Amino acid sequence: MGNQSVERFRPTSGRVTGSIGLVVALAVVVIGIFDREAFGPPVVAAALVIAVLVWASTLRPRVSVTEECLVLRNMLDTVSIPLASIEEVAVRQVLAVRVGRRRYVSPAVGRSWRQTIKSNKSERAGDVALASYPDFVEQRIRQRCDDERAKRGIERYSDEQVALAADVQRRPAWFEIAALAVASVTFVVTLFL
Repeated sequence: MGNQSVERFRPTSGRVTGSIGLVVALAVVVIGIFDREAFGPPVVAAALVIAVLVWASTLRPRVSVTEECLVLRNMLDTVSIPLASIEEVAVRQVLAVRVGRRRYVSPAVGRSWRQTIKSNKSERAGDVALASYPDFVEQRIRQRCDDERAKRGIERYSDEQVALAADVQRRPAWFEIAALAVASVTFVVTLFL
């Protein structure tokens, strides 16, 4: 993976509120550590759990494409999907791809509920609307999948494409899992002290 070019897509939501939530939660933790009368241990531990959850759910998720894979970095795992194995791509409220009989999603790129409804109405009415960023991401991933299948000589919905589904790799986000476990155990322990 050393010299592979990577195309990264910017997240479409949650960055501002996630950043604010993380700062507030960490501020409660820091204040509680240095001023024990301001917040008790259960409040500090709960703020730590919230900080980890905010980080993992709103700030960690990303979508990128390497030369051969779509990479979905989610809350507690990272999934690498061979581009040639992807049968369908859709961006609604989340990005969803279908590989064989499995569906993989990422909250990093999506439309708001209002954008989804508006997009559905436009499609039914046959309107041609200006492409939004989620539309761009969907089209770009679809194009990269088509290019990779053409390069490998694999037909869409073929047995070769289905066989590539076995090459999907899921890697746990050990740091986030460990941080969440430690914060949760700490919270439970502080409730009984």
